[in-house]
Amino acid sequence: MSGSKRLRRAALLTALAAGLALTGCSSANSGGQSEFSTGTDGLGTVSPAGRKPAPAISGTDLEGKPLALSDYQGKIIVINIWGSWCTSCRAEAKGLEQVYEADKAQGVQFLGINTRDTDVTNAQRFEQTHGISYPSLYDPDGTQLLKFPKGSFDPQLLPATLVVDRQGRLAARALQPVSSADLESLLTPLLAEH
Repeated sequence: MSGSKRLRRAALLTALAAGLALTGCSSANSGGQSEFSTGTDGLGTVSPAGRKPAPAISGTDLEGKPLALSDYQGKIIVINIWGSWCTSCRAEAKGLEQVYEADKAQGVQFLGINTRDTDVTNAQRFEQTHGISYPSLYDPDGTQLLKFPKGSFDPQLLPATLVVDRQGRLAARALQPVSSADLESLLTPLLAEH
């Protein structure tokens, strides 16, 4: 085979491999661990039959008190992963609190997971500044985040929001900052489930 044919073939194989890799990254079933079907709006859902159990995350809140996902068994739980240094996290904070206040009487609980803040006072200041009244786990090194199934979210990109159904299964996600309307669109079908 001539040098130019080998180069074209290598380029074609590289392009094909890149295309397959990109398809795998955006796949609804990333690595067989995640069943999220993501729409063009960046919001993903999982049908009830395809939902996997949420991991047993636990630790301490921003005040050092014990806190676990299992504390909210039987509720729909919105898990927001954030950092005080994250501009997009700041932008979505007010909307998250609004939805929490609007929906908590319907059995919706919010749980933040603060990550990569090496000083808890930065995280506490963030919650005070933005009027966040729901609890957050303090997970500076991402230990709790590593418990989530591969493909649930990208731990390198914040913010991320995951929604757990009343049976404790991962049901929806947003891999971008969410508006109040986005979040309500994820919660509405889950509130209708019994």
